[in-house]
Formats: sequence, C-alpha cells, structure tokens
Amino acid sequence: MGLTGTTLLLFTIEIALVVLGATVWWWPAFAKRHWRAVLGRVGLLFGSQLALLAVIGLLVNNYFSFYSSWNDLLGTGKDGPVSVKAAAAPAPPLGATASPSASPTVEPEPANLPVLPAQELGKEPVDTTVGRDPQKVGEIRSVRIPGARTGLSTDGYVYLPPQYFQSGNEQRKFPAVIAMTGFPGDAKALITRFNYPGVALDEMRAGRMQPTVLILMRPSPAMPADPECENVPGGPQAETYFAKDVPRSIAAAYRISTAPGAWGVMGNSTGGYCAAKLAMRHPEVFAGGVSISGYLKAAEDVTTGDLFKGSQQRRDEADLLWRLQHLPMPATAIMLSGAEKGDGDFRKDADAFTAAAKAPMTTGVASVPEGGHNFTTWIKLLPAGFQFLSAHLKP
Repeated sequence: MGLTGTTLLLFTIEIALVVLGATVWWWPAFAKRHWRAVLGRVGLLFGSQLALLAVIGLLVNNYFSFYSSWNDLLGTGKDGPVSVKAAAAPAPPLGATASPSASPTVEPEPANLPVLPAQELGKEPVDTTVGRDPQKVGEIRSVRIPGARTGLSTDGYVYLPPQYFQSGNEQRKFPAVIAMTGFPGDAKALITRFNYPGVALDEMRAGRMQPTVLILMRPSPAMPADPECENVPGGPQAETYFAKDVPRSIAAAYRISTAPGAWGVMGNSTGGYCAAKLAMRHPEVFAGGVSISGYLKAAEDVTTGDLFKGSQQRRDEADLLWRLQHLPMPATAIMLSGAEKGDGDFRKDADAFTAAAKAPMTTGVASVPEGGHNFTTWIKLLPAGFQFLSAHLKP
C-alpha cells in the first residue's frame, strides 16, 4: 500500500476503531490493582493512542505532502537525478510588437532616511571538510537586520564567501542572494538543515557559481504573523522590507554591490513563493528568483489574517500566474523547482507558469522524479538554484 493512498488511510482508520473498541471492552477486566492489570491498561492506552496518531499523521501528510512514498519517508531507494530545463522566454513572432516590460517599482528614497547597517551578533561555523580558514571556506555572521523604511527588524545570517577575505579583493563588491525558509521557519535551519553556505561553497569551488554573499532569513519580519511578503494595508510592509530595507541595511555593513542585477532571491515553500513574487515585482532589485516547492498564489489562513483588506485587485496581483496573464512582463529570471510526483501540483503549476511567460522574462524548471514537501527534496534542488541565479547575477 502506498503511503499517500486511500487504501492505507482507510485501513489505518479501521485499525484505530478496532483498538478503541478493544480498549472499551477490555478496560473493566484490567481494573484491578495488580501489575498484570496495570500493564494491560498501559498497553491499551498506548495502542489506542498510537493508532490515533497514525491516522492523524497520514491525514496531515496527505494534506501537506511532506512525504510522497515509503522510500521518501524512510530515506531508502535510489535517488533520481535533478532535471534542469532553463531557456529564454519565447520571442514574439517576426513583425509583432514585443510585450512591454513591467515598470520597475521604483520609489524615491524618503527624505532624511537613516542608514541602519546590519548589526553583527556573533559567528557560526561553516559546515565543510576543508577547515575553518575564512580565506578558504568563508564566514557566517549572525546579524539583526533593521528596516529604515518600514520599522521592521528580524534576525538572520550573512555568509561571506572565501573571496571576500582573500588578498586583492579588499575593494571588491559582491553580488548577493537572499535565501528564505518556509513559514514559520527558523533562519538557522538554512545552516543546520540545508547547509546553504556549504552547498554554495562547493558550487563556487567547482566553478559553477560566482562568489556570492548569502543573506539567510525567515520569510516573515512580523512574527507570529505570516504576511506572505505583502505590504499589508494598515499592517506590516513586508514586501518593502525585503525589497528595500534588507539590501540597504546589508550593503551598508558589507561590501555588496547595489548595482541593478546584483541581487537574487530564493527560498522553499513560503520562502519560494516570496522569492518568485519579489523578483517579479522588483526586477530593478532582483535579477532573478528561485522558488523551491513554492506556490503561485498567496496563502490566506489563520496565520496570514486578512492580507488584502477586501481588495480583489490586491489579491489578484499576489497571484503570480495572474500577473503573467494580465500585467507586463518583468525583466527578471524565475526558476520553479520541485518534485514531479508527490509535491502537490508542481508539474501543473510549472507548465502553466512557463507557458504564460514571455520576453523579456526568462524561466527555468528544475525537478526530481519523486519527493515530498520536505528537506530531503529541497536539498537536492539547491545546487540547480544556485547555478541558475549565478548565471543571471551581475557582479
């Protein structure tokens, strides 16, 4: 029986009902003060709770697609290769007028806007086998990133690549990538679970990625709320925070380029949705975005609250497919990545998205044959995401 199949779920529900019935039936027989009776009661309680947890676990897994199969859950079976398809969006036919490019969302800097550099809080080791020398492996700084425009602030990490510390690069400015977790997420998971710095270091050492600074963050600067990287009317201005405040604060503290095309953004799940949306809405800031198991439409639930305050226009504009179908194309590059089987509607969404994209936007798709909405799947897709962004970032 497949892990996500209806047969297994129904069978588990039947087992749970049988165990519950047995508990009710046999409980009086174990109502004595004797060690055998005590063990019997413990066994009945343990069995009934285990059966109930199995049912709940299957329901939750089927809803969220955490694990797509027994192999995915147990970490067994052969790993399929990552398939990457990246191509420029089709040019308009000869003699036709090209689609207009989306106007960059350029807002003038408010008068007397203070410069608030990221504040360093400490350091974290880089998970690698090649030592601890910053000139060889780089360095991870724990930081607090204040927002001069929005008043928002959140903690995260900055990974500075080895080239940042090497002789001759004292005046060099580097491109940067904002990397986001899912919601609620913990920025440290990008180090401890994903190992973003270690994977990026391997890609740079192999020549598949240019030296790049990583800014590791969670997707909400307004916890415990999930603003979905939106500027919520009367609420947190999360979009402005990530598109304006974060680059300004980080560039004030480190040697990072602020030139057009020098920044990218990527993430998983909610962070993936945010990455694609921020790149599409702010092509003047982000040369590209990579969505790993992200979605195309803003979530609306108890964690988000009322994001759009009744505005259908705002809701539509937060739908990435709607944007492609109704708004001018942004001059940016978007990669969607996920599992062909077991990770929601990834293939359907990716096909619809790439079909709707037109020049000057470029798209890419990276996938694994099978996998759930989990770290195992996402980690496999990291190298392809780094390579895609690196090809579009301007140093």
